[in-house]
Parts: sequence; C-alpha cells; structure tokens
Amino acid sequence: MKYPWIDEYLMAKRGVTKDLQPDWNWIRYHVGGKMFAAVLLDGDGRPYYINLKLEPLEGELARRQYPDVIPGYYSNKQHWNSVLPDGAVPGDVLRHWLDRSYQLVLGGFGKARQREILGLSVCGTDCSACPLLGKACEGCNAACGKVFHAPAGKACPIYACCAGRHRFATCAACGEAPCGIWLSTRDPSMTDEQFRRSVDSRLAALKNAQTGGR
Repeated sequence: MKYPWIDEYLMAKRGVTKDLQPDWNWIRYHVGGKMFAAVLLDGDGRPYYINLKLEPLEGELARRQYPDVIPGYYSNKQHWNSVLPDGAVPGDVLRHWLDRSYQLVLGGFGKARQREILGLSVCGTDCSACPLLGKACEGCNAACGKVFHAPAGKACPIYACCAGRHRFATCAACGEAPCGIWLSTRDPSMTDEQFRRSVDSRLAALKNAQTGGR
C-alpha cells in the first residue's frame, strides 16, 4: 500500500479506537464509538479501498480532481468516499481528508461529549495528568468547570466563558485564546515563566485536538 503510515497516523489521534469487522474484513477506526475511517481488506489481507467521510461538496470535488476516489464503497455515497490505496492521491491530501473525516464525526457529538472524547478541558488541560484528580477535584468536565481552584460554587472563568456563555466545545473554537480571561486565571504559585509554558502547552493541545493529534 502507498500509505503505510495510516494506522499509526489515525491511532495517534485523540480518542481513537479501532477494530476488525470480520464479516466485511474492514479495519475500522472510531472516535467516540463512531467510525470515521476504514481500510478495506481483500481475502488475502491486502487493502483495496480506504473509506473516509467528507462534506458532500468536498467529496464531489475530490472525485473530480482524482480518478482514484469514488463514492463510498458499501457506504453512504453522499457522505463517504473510497480512495484507492495505490493511487495518485498525494499523502498530504489523504492526511487532510482523514483529518476532515475525524473532525466531521467528532463534531457530530455534543460539546461536553467532545471534551470527554478528547480528554481535554475547555482550555486544553489534560486533567488525567493532574495529581489532584480524584482527590481535591473530579476534573473540569465532570465538575462542569467547578474545579478546586475556582471560586466556591462557581465554574472556572475560562469554562464559564467558553462552555457557559458561548457554548463552544473548547477555546479553540473562539480563536482569541489566550484572552484576558486566560491571562487572569492562573495558579498564583507559578512563576511568569511557568505560567507562559502552561499557556503554550494548553494552546498546543487545543491546536492538535482540532485535527486529532496529541
């Protein structure tokens, strides 16, 4: 196959699982339990199509541009597309389409469920890495922002703005992070350098989550 990197690339995306559908002999990739890509195998285990989801107009354009792309094989032909594994589609184009497919399926979930699948808070914090998880705090998503460092009985200002006021899944949807609320919401024990690194790390996590990266 021309794209031997597919499995590693897809499994590196946040919240992705895979299985083998034995009746079809498809390796299926899921986010939140819903398929967003599949590698279709013949009886000898060789790939014969790569299935992915695109917006109808985007899929139509892809099929016009590349003869190696057809309407989804054994799939909804309006939303799904099949790519020949040894065709002329450039690798970077296929990566973009796989990213789009991931985004479309992830975006079909509610905002809170998206955060749960990504394993991130609205500001890009991975609560599973916090030593206080399960002790002083149940995590941003589980607590609806009412984390241990927030004002008593209230959500963290970042959560209140992003999820409460604007109904975004994360601050990545806003485009203004790090805004004034970010900069005023900080651990007072951090030095300026530590806080800057924290902001940079969270922004990177949000950026990567937009395409599923870690």
